[in-house]
Amino acid sequence: MLEASVIESLRGVPNFILCFGTSIVSLLVFCVIYLRVTPFQEIALIREGRTAPAISFGGAVLGYVLPVASAIAHSANLLDLAIWAVIALIVQIGVFFVIRAFFSKLVDEIAEDKAGSAAFVAVISVAAGILNAACMVS
Repeated sequence: MLEASVIESLRGVPNFILCFGTSIVSLLVFCVIYLRVTPFQEIALIREGRTAPAISFGGAVLGYVLPVASAIAHSANLLDLAIWAVIALIVQIGVFFVIRAFFSKLVDEIAEDKAGSAAFVAVISVAAGILNAACMVS
């Protein structure tokens, strides 16, 4: 009886690997694109020990991962997941451009390591991600 239960549980492992792998690849794609559209080099600034770029970038990553997690939970298949991951990417990139359009100095202040500006950008990114995730329910 226990063996049958374990075998039944293990049947979900291939699907887990596919979903997790797809999600990790989509996260890497998001990171590459996000880091290219921002006007400063977050990774270089983070390596220099600056906190603000890490806060801002971390918020964007969380804002992206939240709707991807929702897509995993609600998608019918991998294609559905991939489509929603692309939508989440577009939303987060859009959020950055909207913030930049309305608060142009905030983006410059992040490069100057001003944590308050970075926290604001991070919170807006996470808030957009939460709303995006909530809207992904069929």
